[in-house]
Amino acid sequence: MSTITNPVLKGFHPDPSICRCGEDYYIATSTFEWFPGVRIYHSRDLNNWTLAACPLDRASQLDMRGNPDSGGIWAPCLSYADGLFWLVYTDVKVVDSPWKNGRNYLVTAPSIEGPWSEPIPMGNGGFDPSLFHDSNGRKYYLYRPWGPRHHSDPHCTIVMQEYFPQEQRLSPERRTLFTGTTLRYTEGPHLYQRDGYYYLVVAEGGTSYEHAVVVLRARAPEGPYELHPDTVIMTTWDQPEHPLQKSGHGSLVDTPNGEWFMAYLTSRPLRLPGVPLLAVGGRGYCPLGRETGIARIAWQDGWPYVEGGKHGGVQIQGPETANRDASPDEAWRDDFIDSTLDPALQTLRIPFDDRLGSLSARKGFLRLYGNDSLVSTFAQSTVARRWQHFRFQAETCMQFDPAHFQQSAGVTCYYNTKNWSYFFMDREEGRGRTLKIIQLDRNVPCWHLYEEPIPVPEEVSAVWLRVEVDHLSYHYSYSFDGENWQRVALSFEAWKLSDDYIGGRGFFTGAFVGLHCEDISGDGCHADFDYFSYLPG
Repeated sequence: MSTITNPVLKGFHPDPSICRCGEDYYIATSTFEWFPGVRIYHSRDLNNWTLAACPLDRASQLDMRGNPDSGGIWAPCLSYADGLFWLVYTDVKVVDSPWKNGRNYLVTAPSIEGPWSEPIPMGNGGFDPSLFHDSNGRKYYLYRPWGPRHHSDPHCTIVMQEYFPQEQRLSPERRTLFTGTTLRYTEGPHLYQRDGYYYLVVAEGGTSYEHAVVVLRARAPEGPYELHPDTVIMTTWDQPEHPLQKSGHGSLVDTPNGEWFMAYLTSRPLRLPGVPLLAVGGRGYCPLGRETGIARIAWQDGWPYVEGGKHGGVQIQGPETANRDASPDEAWRDDFIDSTLDPALQTLRIPFDDRLGSLSARKGFLRLYGNDSLVSTFAQSTVARRWQHFRFQAETCMQFDPAHFQQSAGVTCYYNTKNWSYFFMDREEGRGRTLKIIQLDRNVPCWHLYEEPIPVPEEVSAVWLRVEVDHLSYHYSYSFDGENWQRVALSFEAWKLSDDYIGGRGFFTGAFVGLHCEDISGDGCHADFDYFSYLPG
């Protein structure tokens, strides 16, 4: 029997939807504006998880050009029935408005690796869709409506429509299943069947520290539903010192021998001995984003309860059939020898194609072609991976010969188009190639090293760039030979690359570290990266 240590998916992995196929468990998580859309992980013991699929990997399934920050893929739902995997998802096109707007779709596949189908439209009237497969063969589509009357408070409804798969259409009849509790922000519905009851699991309280899981039950899928005796079965709102915060947005799964577990969203605030919480944002900032945890579920009088208390727990007992402990975190490195990007890497909004870069133009290198700057929501040549640790070092070796100041390439620590830092090389008239840093903090720019940039000797063909993150802060370093490193005498706040600093509700991702090349002149340039490494500290 194993011990599960939370979070099981570290770094930006929110809104987990868990399902089982035989003895195999799968979790799908939101990816927002990062491409490919949706990340699906596989496990045999609920403890050790590996990336199994990124199903929305082509523009015909997901076109996010121009999507706003924290738009794109919200809260997918993964299920298995009738010999198929079913994935429903929302592509959010409008965020910063009186009400949000998006499009919902369904894709299917015979195996988790695919091939995944072209999308079936499922309407634009809501978000956080899920698909329930009743034991009698009928299928029901649930979601949270939105629009001029359904943004947030007081309209917190969960709606259900029957789905007819043979005709690929929804019934026009809509049934309201639930109108929320006083916690409000009702969303993320999932429906389950057990011992003659239908259980409706929803998220409430918003996606920050007030987050919670609420459960109801009924004798029929259309209701009427009664609330759980405790209303809330999971939250950490009443435990500000708990290491796992923001816990909510749960989904249930049973094991082959009848045990029950819940995958849920959680976050780890930055906390250091001797540093008051108020110094880092009340309960703390979470630059690693919203992560995924696992809780054990016990049933009492026909109701689910989280074992060990509503907070879930940092460590829980795994399934009885499991006997493997979690493997330690490992260093990661990509030497760009494969024909496709490493699955740890993602791009912004659009696929990695010949417009953004190439893995074959120069063997053993990632070539990025200059495109839009880091403020763009269209064509950025940015290839990045999640921060998954509070302390780590990321490094690359770059060869780049810019023609002027509108061409640049380097390393970025990135949250969204309005919050990032960028350590890069460009070319200045009268100075040649130079290293500089730009920082955007809540869309306010700061040009570091512009008065006294770091000169790159003309005889140098390659420059090594490094970022070192250490809890509250991070630093950039450089080397002209790969051995003698110079730290830039500037410190940046790691906690600023978090939902909590940037805006709370309405921003939903996490910090990334990545490689970037831009050319806003249109003259054409490229940068070659020999490797990209990530070493937890």
